[in-house]
Amino acid sequence: MEALRASYADSDSDADYDSESFPVAPSRNSDDVNASSQPSLPLPPPPLSLLNPPNCAGIIGYEQAGEASRIRSFPHIEGNYALHVYIPVYIPPAPRKEITQFLTKVAACVPGIHVVDVDMPLNTPCGDLGKLEQVALGREFHISLGRTVPIRIHQIDTIVAMLRQKLQSRKRYWIDFSKWEVFVNDDLTRTFLSIEVIKGGLAEITKQINDVNEVYKLHNLPEFYKDPRPHISLAWALGDIRASFRRVVDEEMKKYVNAYGFVHKSVFTCRFGGIKCKIGNKTYDICRSPED
Repeated sequence: MEALRASYADSDSDADYDSESFPVAPSRNSDDVNASSQPSLPLPPPPLSLLNPPNCAGIIGYEQAGEASRIRSFPHIEGNYALHVYIPVYIPPAPRKEITQFLTKVAACVPGIHVVDVDMPLNTPCGDLGKLEQVALGREFHISLGRTVPIRIHQIDTIVAMLRQKLQSRKRYWIDFSKWEVFVNDDLTRTFLSIEVIKGGLAEITKQINDVNEVYKLHNLPEFYKDPRPHISLAWALGDIRASFRRVVDEEMKKYVNAYGFVHKSVFTCRFGGIKCKIGNKTYDICRSPED
């Protein structure tokens, strides 16, 4: 055990992530989510000693008041590592300009909006719009496949190994980000402006979320939301201001909805590029797109 502990001595034992939750979702037709590809083999349970290691603190609801950039969903405890499983997403260059224009429109109507993970308020001068488009929107975003939760050092190796086993065989697919949506975190302390996956890629991502849930269950970790709504978050503001965001989003979505009320085009589309797992400040490649 000392050798295992020493191997992670250089890693910080915590990382800040926003724990987003979802508005009440409309029921989906079963035809919208097709049966996923080949079933994977069941995983063996991890050793019992890894499920509840000595002095392992449970998950505690917590927020660090006064921080405008980040809110922790659990306190920092020595020996805990924040676990986050996700699909990395990059917005292609072509749609960034239109997305930038919409974000600045939202900022004009709703004050106090910030770009996610970037120290840049959205009410930025016109001369900085190029920076917003290239820097703030040209980096990696993510689709969460599981809740961000604290784990102990004893659990790291088995979690990574099981995730790789469950998610190693995946076909190439495309992800359609088709719907601007508004989400709020569990504590109603922060509102997010996001783009949701409602068509292309939804079935595949849902299957991947179920696979991650299985690994979480084997380690006594909380599962993802019962009705997952895959998305990337681009901007946030403090408090529960869904109504303010909703007015601007509903107006914008008119461009994407046809006369029959169906979304007929995407905000942008990208190829599935694999799955990553971040534990503390260390990132693991869980699987890559078969084309990579």
